[in-house]
Amino acid sequence: MASTPKLPKALPPDVKAALEAAVKRHKTQSAVADELGVSAAVVNNLLKDRYLGNTALMAERIRGQFMAETVECPVQGTLSRRNCLDNQARPLVFTNATRVRLHHACKTCPNRKEA
Repeated sequence: MASTPKLPKALPPDVKAALEAAVKRHKTQSAVADELGVSAAVVNNLLKDRYLGNTALMAERIRGQFMAETVECPVQGTLSRRNCLDNQARPLVFTNATRVRLHHACKTCPNRKEA
């Protein structure tokens, strides 16, 4: 039984415009990729509407990094959406009290990314 091939999804227009502006401002896709914490290939595929990964998650990262979107964290207060996503991705470390509090708070936080 053959699986259905995954089709690329385009970024929302406002997010794509912010990404294009960031590339123009930074001069290279690699510089933008470094700032987002992804590869230059990801940025290139997002700009060409060929990205096969989680476009919604990338849109959130772009909003947090380049569109100054913020969220209210129950542990850290106001922070960028990008920092929120990064905190959610970090592993639990019992020797770091903040990470333990984040681990517990993120489970029920309304800002939690879709798994």
